[in-house]
Amino acid sequence: MTSRTRLLTAGAVTAAVALAGAGVGVASAASDPPALTFTLATPNVTAERYVWDGEANLYLDLGVNVIAGKNPFEIRATRKSYADPIVAKQYVVKNGRRTAVSLPAGMVTDWNGLKNFTTVTIKNASGAQVAKYDTDFCPNSYASARTRRDAPAETPYPQGCSGYNPFNLGAVWGIQAGWNGQVASMPQARSLDLADGKYKATVTLNKKYRDFFKIKAADSTLTVNVTVKTVEENERGAALAQARIKAARAGEDTSEKAALAEHGEHAGQGDPKLQISAYKPGFRPPAKAPRAVQRASIPRGPRPDLRSLPAWGISLAQENGKTFVNFGATVWNGGTSPLLVDGFRRTGTELMDAYQYFFDAKGKQVGSVAAGTMEWDAREGHRHWHFTDFAQYNLLRSDKKLAVRSGKEAFCLANTDAVDYTIPNAKWRPDNTDLSSACGQNTAVAVREVLDIGNGDTYTQDRPGQSFDVTDLPNGTYYIEVKANPAKKLTELSTSNNTALREIRLGGTPTNRTLKVPSVHGLD
Repeated sequence: MTSRTRLLTAGAVTAAVALAGAGVGVASAASDPPALTFTLATPNVTAERYVWDGEANLYLDLGVNVIAGKNPFEIRATRKSYADPIVAKQYVVKNGRRTAVSLPAGMVTDWNGLKNFTTVTIKNASGAQVAKYDTDFCPNSYASARTRRDAPAETPYPQGCSGYNPFNLGAVWGIQAGWNGQVASMPQARSLDLADGKYKATVTLNKKYRDFFKIKAADSTLTVNVTVKTVEENERGAALAQARIKAARAGEDTSEKAALAEHGEHAGQGDPKLQISAYKPGFRPPAKAPRAVQRASIPRGPRPDLRSLPAWGISLAQENGKTFVNFGATVWNGGTSPLLVDGFRRTGTELMDAYQYFFDAKGKQVGSVAAGTMEWDAREGHRHWHFTDFAQYNLLRSDKKLAVRSGKEAFCLANTDAVDYTIPNAKWRPDNTDLSSACGQNTAVAVREVLDIGNGDTYTQDRPGQSFDVTDLPNGTYYIEVKANPAKKLTELSTSNNTALREIRLGGTPTNRTLKVPSVHGLD
């Protein structure tokens, strides 16, 4: 689990560089804190080693942190198109003004944060090197907290760096003034295993970051004493441990709640008292359906804008003699208002009437219109209310005519992906990212589903009826079509960007099909 040890300032390494951003600055004192601190939580840690089915993995948290000083540390990364590289800028304060400073090439190459931020070297008790690897740095730490009394009470910055979706467009990474960002301790691309015993880990801030932040080499190395102990686990415990290790390598949330969610055990599932709408006023729908009105009567103002990303994570699967194409599909909101849909239950049925709500530039609700229906999905792995008019997935032939339609026809709206947090009014810390809480239980009389600005909703189609059955399709070129708002029941800024196509090529024989997926400007 994420380390909760108190951050120590003794022996801390400091960097003399002024950092600032959208967070809140700390009030000036007689002696301002260092602008950036590279520090340890503790000089001694214990690493848990898990063995299951003959495979051993280590969960290692070295407790290395970066702490922002008087001003926040903020980086924004964007790309103009999929053909263009990611460009990252740090926002700093110079002469009292907030200024964007471009990061050198190579520091940001994807959406996982700062590339090769540190080098970790591990030696055993005899002084022999047993491991050496680089780690990336995601400033948006899940374990972030204020580290001194005068720091702001809250941070505006997102949690996690969404690096798994190749078609993201913009990211914001930051550490609030006086808060910490946890530095990764595990290698991202491979597992790590060490025998029980005593070790010494050395964590070094790599040269390109020392040079850019003007940190002396002598002030950029930390040493941690590590004790490795094997932990006996049952099957469930081992599965949770593996989820934590996987999250640690990916720089994601390593808490027990996140590990449980990884295995389908969502907080609040089956308990209506734990629904978001029960305790967050913003997610509590009205008591009854509004009076139906025409779209034309809604005042002009902010609107959502649903945009489809190209399908990704595409693969072939064989099951019961059939061949399926699996894929991930993302629809995101690039508009000026959140998409907010409330459902009102038809008494005694498992249907709700859905209404889309609208707001003015100050966030005041100005009206609503009918927007289709929601239906209860009782299947294992779902058990929540689905909005029926959000998206549609089709497999098209080379002439763009329909070949197969996905059976996925209804959706639980949730902010699963930070597609572009650099657009105006993007919601950096959305509330409804836990699907079990966002879309209600079977006892609900009303449900609210939201897709915030800058956020996307991703569904992975890897089940029969949702993935494409291509068993009887001839070899050739096809296109996966992701279409948002297919029946145009939702009101948005534009419908011209609702559809995205991704080319695929089927080959092989009936018993051994092959799949080729051309990249999109090098993105897969």
